[in-house]
Amino acid sequence: MGNPNVGKSVIFNRLTGVKVVVSNYPGTTIEYMEGVAKINNTRLKVVDAPGTYSLIPSDKAEEVALELLLKKETDLIVNVVDATNLERNLYLTLQLLETGIPLILDLNMIDAAKHKGIEIDVRYLEELLKVPVVCTVAISGEGIKDLHRAIKKTISRITFEKES
Repeated sequence: MGNPNVGKSVIFNRLTGVKVVVSNYPGTTIEYMEGVAKINNTRLKVVDAPGTYSLIPSDKAEEVALELLLKKETDLIVNVVDATNLERNLYLTLQLLETGIPLILDLNMIDAAKHKGIEIDVRYLEELLKVPVVCTVAISGEGIKDLHRAIKKTISRITFEKES
């Protein structure tokens, strides 16, 4: 999940190998796509949700995203955010945290943020939000292995908590 035009579909492509339409303008994904990611011999269903600015829908795409989150069995949210505009993107992040669904924060476009002179203290952000934070560049694939590791670790923790 994430705001429109932050790279959600490219991250989805990287995780699943399913090709979805990717563009440089918001609103491309208005329905959702499903695929399977294989992370350390575990098959996980991955859903590419439409972009949304909040959990209070204002258009059809946001309604679809909210319905996916609330009506599907969601074990984990990968919240993809634009690292160059963190303040705007964190509004949705805080709402997603309130759902109680485990979350990984993906700071996508970290290369563009660095190019603009934006420095993000990833460890501090992890401590503040109490969630794993990874940095990616979806277009090049940079950080995707880190995202895989974070997903694997979080899914293992969720499974352990369910069994306890």
